Amino acid sequence: MKAAILIAQRQPLIVDEVELPEQLSYGQVRVKVCYSGICGSQLGEIDGVKGEDKYLPHLLGHEGSGIVEDVGPGVRTVSVGDHVVMHWMKGEGIESETPVYRLRGRRLNAGWVTTFNEYAIISENRVTAIPGDFDLELAPLLGCAVTTGLGVINNNARVKIGESVIIFGAGGVGLSVTQGAAMVSAHPIIAIDRYDNKLELASQFGATHPVHAEKHDLSTEIRAIVGDAGADAVVDTTGIPRLIEMAYALTHPRGRTVLVGVPKIGEDISIHSLPLHFGKVLTGSHGGESNPDEDIPRYIRLVNAGKLNLRDLITDHCRLDDINTVIERMRQGDVAGRCIIKIGSE
Repeated sequence: MKAAILIAQRQPLIVDEVELPEQLSYGQVRVKVCYSGICGSQLGEIDGVKGEDKYLPHLLGHEGSGIVEDVGPGVRTVSVGDHVVMHWMKGEGIESETPVYRLRGRRLNAGWVTTFNEYAIISENRVTAIPGDFDLELAPLLGCAVTTGLGVINNNARVKIGESVIIFGAGGVGLSVTQGAAMVSAHPIIAIDRYDNKLELASQFGATHPVHAEKHDLSTEIRAIVGDAGADAVVDTTGIPRLIEMAYALTHPRGRTVLVGVPKIGEDISIHSLPLHFGKVLTGSHGGESNPDEDIPRYIRLVNAGKLNLRDLITDHCRLDDINTVIERMRQGDVAGRCIIKIGSE
């Protein structure tokens, strides 16, 4: 099969032919990958933001859609022919051993889910079956961006009707946080980014106040909107320490600061912690604490009812051979929403 491979950190991916394992192990599922999203986390993996990568070379990608071609011993939650979402959060079923592919005779590592490849050997608990008539091009968004963003609103920030929300970063997850805030009737909803195209999209997804990060004194601009006390919920998706510190400072004394983005290794934040003893909350988010097997079916019902917009979150498309070009465009801010890679036919 063809796959995009991380050979070395801070280098372009290599697109090459890869040999699949001959047999499936206990709890493994072989999926023909149809579409994959590109998450900012993959850029972080390529750049080594968490430090040295001990598993090179390896495959990448953690949100995708496809069709089950075979199941290994013990698999019960999906069957051959099922359409599935592939996700990095654990769902129901077995957590299998990770697969070993071969690249030019060498060992090629992979995690429990990868999606930048034409076929994938995936752990049962990283796939969720979806209705056969649901658009597989939209389905990858349910593997990370949307489940994380809506989970942040529901599970981490627990936003109530009429509460104020600030979102730092209007990428795929930030836009999903914005849409989730609008769905629960938060107000105002402030989206902050340094790219105009992302702010325009954030407005489409429910931001009442798009704020350019480099054209304003952010603290002054935001307090003029939410008041001097700050916002009820502030979400950071950037992982930039100075923005995390600002997010915390702009949070109401009894509000919640939720951190989705993770700073680079060696970069720390400095905060005044006293308010944490009197009701202020600072917490990290792990994929919005989502449960794929419960959340994905619910979100599909909302999409079918016209209450959840996935279509407009996809702003770019590419083929696997063009993945490095798109990654560079993402770095430059040219991709407003999510880019979907078309990998195989349905």
